[in-house]
Amino acid sequence: MDDVVQTSESTTRELPIADPRVRRLHRGDKYRLNALGGLAALSLDALSSVAYGPEAIVLVLVAAGAAAVTWTLPVACAIATLLLVLVLSYRQVIAVHPDGGGAYAVAKKRLGRGASLLAAASLVVDYVLTVAVSLSAGAASLASAFPVLADNLLLLTLIGLAALTVINLIGVAESARVLMGPTLVFIVVIAAVIGVGLLRPHPVAIIGTDHGPFIPFEAIGIVLLLKAFAAGCSALTGVEAIANAVPSFRAPRVPRAQHTEVALGALLGTMLLGLAWLIRQHHVVPRDDVTILAQLSAAAFGTGWLFYLTNLAVTVVLVLAANTSFGGLPVLLSLLAKDRRVPSLFALRSERPVFRYGVTALAVTAGLVLVVVGAETHRLLPVFAIGVFIGFTISQTGLVVHWRNDRGPGWLPRALLNGFGATLTLLAGIVLLAEKFTEGAWLLLIIIPALIILFARTENYYADIAAQLRLGQIPPHPRAPTDARALVIVPVVSLSTVTVRALEAALRMRGEIIAVAAEIDPDSTKRLSAEWKRWNPGVPLVVLPCPHRSLIATLVGYVRKQTSGNRPVTVLLAHVESRSWRHRPLHNPRGPVLTAALRGRTDAIVATLAIRVD
Repeated sequence: MDDVVQTSESTTRELPIADPRVRRLHRGDKYRLNALGGLAALSLDALSSVAYGPEAIVLVLVAAGAAAVTWTLPVACAIATLLLVLVLSYRQVIAVHPDGGGAYAVAKKRLGRGASLLAAASLVVDYVLTVAVSLSAGAASLASAFPVLADNLLLLTLIGLAALTVINLIGVAESARVLMGPTLVFIVVIAAVIGVGLLRPHPVAIIGTDHGPFIPFEAIGIVLLLKAFAAGCSALTGVEAIANAVPSFRAPRVPRAQHTEVALGALLGTMLLGLAWLIRQHHVVPRDDVTILAQLSAAAFGTGWLFYLTNLAVTVVLVLAANTSFGGLPVLLSLLAKDRRVPSLFALRSERPVFRYGVTALAVTAGLVLVVVGAETHRLLPVFAIGVFIGFTISQTGLVVHWRNDRGPGWLPRALLNGFGATLTLLAGIVLLAEKFTEGAWLLLIIIPALIILFARTENYYADIAAQLRLGQIPPHPRAPTDARALVIVPVVSLSTVTVRALEAALRMRGEIIAVAAEIDPDSTKRLSAEWKRWNPGVPLVVLPCPHRSLIATLVGYVRKQTSGNRPVTVLLAHVESRSWRHRPLHNPRGPVLTAALRGRTDAIVATLAIRVD
C-alpha cells in the first residue's frame, strides 16, 4: 500500500498573510462602493449638471424674447420625462449586464460589432469631455469669486485633475468617502434654494448686470422648443455612469447599483423641475457676469453667507463631478481590453482593486484636451452632450432587441418604453448636432470615426496574432534540441566574479558554451585573452573583430550568423545591480540596451543574470 499521509482538516489552520497588500487584495470588497458611496462617486456629473442645464434652456428660449422663459418649466418636464425613461432603462441595463459597460455591453450583445464600436467611441469621448468641462467650469466659477485667479485657469484645472487622479489611484472607495461631504452639502443647498425660493413671492436680491431688452428674432414654435429641449438635455449627461461601473459596487452589486440609479434620477429630476419652477416664478433671464443658478440663490437668500456657501458648493461639485469619469471609463476600458479592442494592460487591476492604467490614461487625455482649449469651457460645450445621446440611443435600442428576442413576461411594455426613449434621445441628438455643428460639433464626425477605426484595427491585430500563435488550438509537440546543436553565448568584458557567475549559470544549460569578447580596444582584448588562457575555465573565448567599435552591432551580427541555420542559440547577459536604488544609476546601463537589441533583431533566446551588490 502506498505511504500516504492524510492531514485532518481540523488539525490545520490557515496561516495569517504577512504582506498587507495581499491582505487588502483578499478584502477587495471593502474597497468597493455601497449605494451611498456610489451616489457620491458616480453621480456628481449628473447632479452638478443642474448648474448649467436649466440655464441652457433659458439661453435658447430668450431668442423669442424675455417672456418665453415661462416655457422653461414645460421643457424641463419633457426632460424629466426622458430622465424617468432613462433611469428605468438603465436599471434594466444593470440587471441584464452586471459586468458593467452600459451602452457598450448592450450593443455588443444585441446590435453587433459596428454598434458596439460606435457606443464605445461615444462613451470614451463623453467621459473625457466630462472631466475637461467639469474642471474648466469649476475653475471659471472660482475665478468669478476670486478675480485674481482669472489668468491661471489652466493651472487650476491641471491641479484639480492631478488631485482627482491621485485620489482614484488610491482607490474608488476612498474617493467616495472624500466626495461624500461635498455631495451632501451640494444637495442640501440646492434643495434650500428651491424650498426657500418657492416661499418668496419676490426675489430677495437681484445680482448681475442688466443685459438690456431681449429683442425676439425667433417665434415660439416646435423648432425653438426642440432646440431648448436638446440644449437642456445636457443636464442628463452622467446618468449612464452607474450602469457602466457596476463592478465597482459591493456585493450584491446589481441591487446596490439599481438603488443608486433610482436615487440619482429622483434627486436630479427634483432639482431640475424645482429650479425650472423658480425660473418661471421669478422670471429669471440671463444677466451679465452671473449664472442663472447664482441669480436663483440670490433670489432665495440675498447676498449673505448662504449665497456664498451655495456658489462655493457649486464650484466644488463642478470640479469633483469629473470623478464620475474616473469611476466609469476605467471599467469601460477594461471591458474593451477583454474584447481585445484596446491594449490588454487596461484590463489589469491593482491591489485595491483599481484599473490604474485606465485612470492614468483618462487623466493624461483630459489634461491634453484642457491644454489644447486653454481651459475655456465654451470651446468644449458644443461636443459635450452629443456623445452621451449616442450611448443613450444605442443602449435603449439594444434593450428593445433584447426584449423582442427574450419575450418573457411583460416584454412588450418594456420594449415600448425603451423604444420611446430611444426615439427621444435620437431626436435630441440630431437637433443638438445640427444646432451646434458650426460651433465645433463637427469634430465628432472626425473623433468618433477615428476611435472606431482604432478599436477595430487593434481588435484585428490581436486576431492576427492569435492566428499566428495558434491560440485556442492544440499545438504540435515541442522539439527538444540535442546538446550538440544548442549554443550558449556568454559575452564577457573582463575577468571578475560576474564572469565566474555567468559561466557557472551557462554550464547548467544544455549545449555548447562559448564566451565572446568584442575587440573594441585591442590592448584590453589582448590582456583579456592572456588572462583567459592562464585561467583556463574550460570554455573557449572567441574574440570578435569590431571595426566600428560598436559592441551592440558586433554581438548582434555574430548572434544572427549563429542562428541563421535554425540553430537554437541562447545569449546569457550578466549585469551588476545594486540593492540600493540610489546607486543603480551609477552602473553601466549597457545590459538593458544590449538585451533590447538582441531581442528585437535576432531570433536568439536572451537570458539575463543579475549580480546584486550592496
